[in-house]
Amino acid sequence: MRDRSFDVVVIGAGPAGLAAASRAAESRAKTALVDENPQPGGQIWRASAGRVPVAAQPWVVTAAQSGVEWIPSARVFAAPEAGMLDLEDGEGEFRVAYRSLIVATGARERLLPFPGWTLPNVLGAGGLQALVKSGLPVAGKKVVVAGTGPLLLAVAKYLCEARADVRLIAEQAPRRALVRFTGALCFHPEKAIEAVQFAWSLFGVRYLSNSWPVAAAGDGKLESVTLRRGGRLWNEPCDYLACGFGLVPNTELAALLGCRRNASGVEVDDFQRTSLESVYAAGEVTGVGGVDLAAVEGEIAGFAASGRPDRARRVFHARAANRKFAAALERAFALRDELKTLARPETLICRCEDVPLARIRACAGWRDAKLHTRCGMGPCQGRVCGPALEYLLGWKVESVRPPLVPVRVASLAAGSEESA
Repeated sequence: MRDRSFDVVVIGAGPAGLAAASRAAESRAKTALVDENPQPGGQIWRASAGRVPVAAQPWVVTAAQSGVEWIPSARVFAAPEAGMLDLEDGEGEFRVAYRSLIVATGARERLLPFPGWTLPNVLGAGGLQALVKSGLPVAGKKVVVAGTGPLLLAVAKYLCEARADVRLIAEQAPRRALVRFTGALCFHPEKAIEAVQFAWSLFGVRYLSNSWPVAAAGDGKLESVTLRRGGRLWNEPCDYLACGFGLVPNTELAALLGCRRNASGVEVDDFQRTSLESVYAAGEVTGVGGVDLAAVEGEIAGFAASGRPDRARRVFHARAANRKFAAALERAFALRDELKTLARPETLICRCEDVPLARIRACAGWRDAKLHTRCGMGPCQGRVCGPALEYLLGWKVESVRPPLVPVRVASLAAGSEESA
């Protein structure tokens, strides 16, 4: 039997999860850190060629030295009862018991539909970066990076380092919003230095504000993208289009557990405790705010979950400062209304089930669309089309059910037998 029991279990090994697990273990709680990837770091610190990024190494070392038990390549697919999780890895199903649980499942990219967005080589910005880290060759390939937010700069920088020909960065935010955000950086010196470093590393790459993609074209795969800037439209030849219209929290596990959610993500109190007494949440799952905020929230959750609220209070001030920066970030890169008009009636919204916008608009809401069109019922379980429809039509994704992820039938059967 591989079933285990811990004082604190942390789901997600990004900045928030690593910080939470480290602080919980330092407080002498028997702690496990679970992630679906073989290496810690999450999406933002994704390992490349098996090497943990430099930014993640201090937390990885701290976690190891504190005695955190690392459970890699494992995904939670069910929560059969309070204090229990069913997981699956390469060897099969197993169960983990916990006294306190910290949900640090992070966020994923928001993809917005437009004509041609389903063409091969039209990818999420972070998705393309992850593929390149996994070995996809892009040297000499023409790439357009489009969408909104600082992630575009990080992706463009990485692609340039991989010797891709980054043609331009199309940022949908207006110039005046970016100028205001630049002014806000004066109150965050470390962020200002980081911005200067990005600007230097991307010297020579066109950065266009007030610009966004309206269509992608190609015969069997992407060949060009049509971009708009103000009243001007033009075609930009490219081999890859990397799009990212911000991030949305991964709240599925929290929802399955029964945690309350709000407009930002999972609802938490000052100690990152959710509406469930023994469940905490930290990082982007509670609201998108960047790496530094995620790590601080993880520290608070780790201390609180291990019974050290006194130590958690000591970093409240750091969280408050980072929340101010997160608010400035949200204001600067708010999505413009024009993006809601890009999809045509025939544009596929649910890529898994091939459901176009026209069929979805005929439905009364998310549940109705699932019932009559199977929208959101494919392999991604609404993780792509759900956030898109929330932005386009104001619908909320509902009815999260196990299994949270595709698993073997044997794992489902084993979990059912243990719960019986």
